[in-house]
Amino acid sequence: GFFQSYAVEVDIKDASNATCLYAEWMMRFSIKYETNSGDYKNAALRVSSIVTHNGSVCGNDTHAALLAVQFGEGHSWSVNFTKTNETYQGDLITFTYNTNDTAVFPDAKRKGPVTVVVKDTMHPVQLNNVFVCHNTDFLEAENVTQILWNVTVQAFVQNGTVSKKESRCRADTPTAAPTVLPTTANVTTASTTTLSPAPTTTPKPVENPDTGNYSLKSGNKTCLLATVGLQLNVSQDKPLLININPKTTSADGTCGNTTATLKLNDGNSTLIGF
Repeated sequence: GFFQSYAVEVDIKDASNATCLYAEWMMRFSIKYETNSGDYKNAALRVSSIVTHNGSVCGNDTHAALLAVQFGEGHSWSVNFTKTNETYQGDLITFTYNTNDTAVFPDAKRKGPVTVVVKDTMHPVQLNNVFVCHNTDFLEAENVTQILWNVTVQAFVQNGTVSKKESRCRADTPTAAPTVLPTTANVTTASTTTLSPAPTTTPKPVENPDTGNYSLKSGNKTCLLATVGLQLNVSQDKPLLININPKTTSADGTCGNTTATLKLNDGNSTLIGF
């Protein structure tokens, strides 16, 4: 589903009122929780329009920087950053959700705050560079999926000015098209017939999307396999119909002991996560 989310922007100042830590991003959460009847429900927690950043810390050569935000009825999220002589990177993400928020967690068996800690997947970023990632990132741990996108962040800002130099995440970098496993629909035989040039006009999307084969490996073993045709029908002022093309779509994700995530990226920042 598509959820309403608010962009979060935090500008932390040092003692001289100069920017030392800047971030802007979007995020939401999917949380599986137990009800009083013993059943499990999935809660969708979105960031509200009112966000505070109490406890955020600039950091220095010996102490980590901390970006901390609080929102809604007792929910909070934070990430700390450490630096070397040349780079900085995120280390740990701490997310606390409050099941006393009955609007989000109706009939929750466990009451009160629950904290989940996840190791950050951010790669080291050159100092005086701003880290940018428009693609969606999924962080899974302890029945919680954290979903972040449109991230812009710079820790240990120099001279109080956010840098214009960008370090892009790997997901934002175009990749080669994946190999599509052969099916009876896409296997062809060689021909010596001379074909006329293809028309230059763009054909209209077919009604049914092409079927793609997507797989993930854990070591040498395939841990997830999906054979699927995907079409997005987006309702907006002007309805938008998108067929996911398996020839230009790359598969990524992770396989865990109890959960698996499949992420599909068609190279145009259209990403679907299962």
